[in-house]
Amino acid sequence: MSKAIILTDGKAGHENQSRALARGLGIDETRLAAVAFQSKFAKTLSYLLDNMGLRTLKLFEALPLDELRTYAPSLVIGTGSGTFYAAKALARALGVKCAVNLFPRGYDISSFDCILAPEFDNPPARPNIVSLPVNLVASDEAFYAAGVKSFHERHTPSGKDAVAVIVGGPNKCSTMTPEWMKARLDEIFAATPECEHWATTSRRTPAGVEAVVDSFPFDYKLLYSREHYNPIPAFVKLAKKLYVTAESTGMLSEACTFGEAEVFALDNLNPGHHKFRRFIEGLAASGFVGSNCKADLPARFEQARKLLKI
Repeated sequence: MSKAIILTDGKAGHENQSRALARGLGIDETRLAAVAFQSKFAKTLSYLLDNMGLRTLKLFEALPLDELRTYAPSLVIGTGSGTFYAAKALARALGVKCAVNLFPRGYDISSFDCILAPEFDNPPARPNIVSLPVNLVASDEAFYAAGVKSFHERHTPSGKDAVAVIVGGPNKCSTMTPEWMKARLDEIFAATPECEHWATTSRRTPAGVEAVVDSFPFDYKLLYSREHYNPIPAFVKLAKKLYVTAESTGMLSEACTFGEAEVFALDNLNPGHHKFRRFIEGLAASGFVGSNCKADLPARFEQARKLLKI
């Protein structure tokens, strides 16, 4: 049985991606181990030490090293800057390999056994780097089957093709106004008059934008300000066309990895060549946006397995 220790920095999104990596690598069993630098200075020092070839667990709050050694893992996995150096240091202490997800900028990349880096991070071409077209998402068919069943308890589809809209919210690289949202929904409804229309907003959706969504004649809509149910698993599996605001990289990744729909990014990104722009441009160039899409992750995972000798 193959086992892996997943280092968690307490961020659910990072933990989710690490679980997805373990699943993609075919790991049978995982154990979580919380990791935290003792201070900001300790994290800064980790960059210097790593590039000097020095790895120590003394920069972190105490890890149960004896318990982790008894667990007998074959791999240590980390996602995010809070885990990169720890993954190396713990792997060395246990005598196993390490794999990290997201590009470990600032660290010595040559000494990681395997790095899985999203293409929007512009990773360099190195033998130990596997590029990814999307963010990793830890889900399975049982999760989506449960989501579809739950959705059908709330809404009975008409039998027409369904068009679904997933609305996120603005961030430092994107803008979202009621006027922009109305224009996009006008376009979607005009282009798909014979379809059933579904929509969901999120906790990040501005009130004015949510009011615009509420004003359109959707056959099903979930407004996050009123109800916190999550219809996205059903949208991903059931919709024929799926429109996702472009800053929602996680939702775009999920749709491209697990869905069967035509996926379209609603471009609300600010000008400039930032990572969100690189992300949707990369998806479009790969054919994952605007066409029936299945991300080619199996081939990437196989490449990683060869690097890790799993």
